[in-house]
Amino acid sequence: MAEQVLTYEESLASFDPVMGLEVHVELNTTSKMFCGCSTEFGAEPNTHNCPVCLGLPGSLPVVNAKAIESAIRIGLALNCSIAEWCRFARKNYFYPDMPKNYQISQYDEPIAFDGWTEIEVDSVTYRIGIERAHMEEDTGKSLHVGGATGRIHGASHSLLDYNRSGVPLIEIVTKPIEGTGDKAPQVAKAYVTMLRDLLRGLGVSDVRMEQGSLRCDANISLRPLGQREFGTRTETKNVNSLRSVERAIRYEITRQAAVLTSGGRVHQETRHWHEDSGITTSGRSKEQAEEYRYFPDPDLVPIAPSREWVEELRATLPEPPAARLKRMVEQWNFSEFEFRDVINAGALNAIEATVAAGASPQSARKWWLTELARRANELGVDLEDTGVTPQQVAEIQALVAQGTINDKMARQVFDGVIAGEGSPAEVVAARGLAVVSDDSALGDAVDSAIAANPAVVAKIRGGKPQAAGALIGAVMK
Repeated sequence: MAEQVLTYEESLASFDPVMGLEVHVELNTTSKMFCGCSTEFGAEPNTHNCPVCLGLPGSLPVVNAKAIESAIRIGLALNCSIAEWCRFARKNYFYPDMPKNYQISQYDEPIAFDGWTEIEVDSVTYRIGIERAHMEEDTGKSLHVGGATGRIHGASHSLLDYNRSGVPLIEIVTKPIEGTGDKAPQVAKAYVTMLRDLLRGLGVSDVRMEQGSLRCDANISLRPLGQREFGTRTETKNVNSLRSVERAIRYEITRQAAVLTSGGRVHQETRHWHEDSGITTSGRSKEQAEEYRYFPDPDLVPIAPSREWVEELRATLPEPPAARLKRMVEQWNFSEFEFRDVINAGALNAIEATVAAGASPQSARKWWLTELARRANELGVDLEDTGVTPQQVAEIQALVAQGTINDKMARQVFDGVIAGEGSPAEVVAARGLAVVSDDSALGDAVDSAIAANPAVVAKIRGGKPQAAGALIGAVMK
């Protein structure tokens, strides 16, 4: 029987969607979860490997303490209970990107569990329950060459890069998200956006979806309106952007509704999202937990974080993104769009420090998101690693506000500060950048420019006033 073609609105006329979101977060530790290999992104393939991450016989894992600390802070920020005792388990399966033939993860004893967070969509607040946040290691990366799909089926051969194998991961799993109706895609996008902002604020991950350090899997099921029992779920993978989160869930709801309306049956399976075509395709049947044959890892001791340590970490938590947004809107007159701009650029802490040093919020935002963002891109470094401090940005802004320099000169001051020529005031003095406000000095500069550019003067006298730009430029020098 052919499936009916339904619109999104028609799909929800008879069905209620239920979601479950699994977000995988790569932690920004300098070394891997169970060995000392670097976690650098983009290195030459298979250059950050050792016997531990390759699963060679006789190698023994050692837990990364910084990763445990980050996991606890994430759990606390999501209002989770922190386990007094937890341990790692082996998740057994065979796939080429997992050289040990098992993944070190956590099963029934996660480090954080039973939490919640809130997001807002169209002025409606939704509370999202957090089932668990557990630690695990990332897999390697496969590149399937040949074939039409880029997947292992039909490929002529595959290439494997184990640099990512063993990178610390936190998997954050929601409880079933019900009652969202037609807002389900927007709620999912808002949740992942909030989570990205939260994790960036915690400083535990760079959360770059385009690099895979934040990945989302979306579990979707439909049930007839009024029914409490959940339907059969699918898990959609390869969702690599906030836009994709919304589009993939919207598509999968429509697809499942068409299957059910046509008298078909939804199969429990993994599906792959294709950004270019905007559809999901069947991957493989979805395994049950029993099929992974979990058992405690005998090479790793249990983890028992003390209450004192947990409370010390709780004291390090930053202000939640929602509270920061409210404060910036009320105190700094930022729009939500401007706030998102700041968050996306990873500039929130730098801008707050710049404002604390005396700069106006909008001026601080302007310099960090334009001039310094451009310099960071040119240097290939993070925004806060350009060599310019928030205090120096505030000092440059003050020099502009006082009329000592203009915006064009300020850019030269940034050049000098980055080059190590001294403080902003010292760079202004050394480069002679101060704005000239003395009338006689300006008159002398104008006379010199006219005398040095007779051809330009002739053009102006000949009826070409636009040529005056050259004289103005000479005076400004």
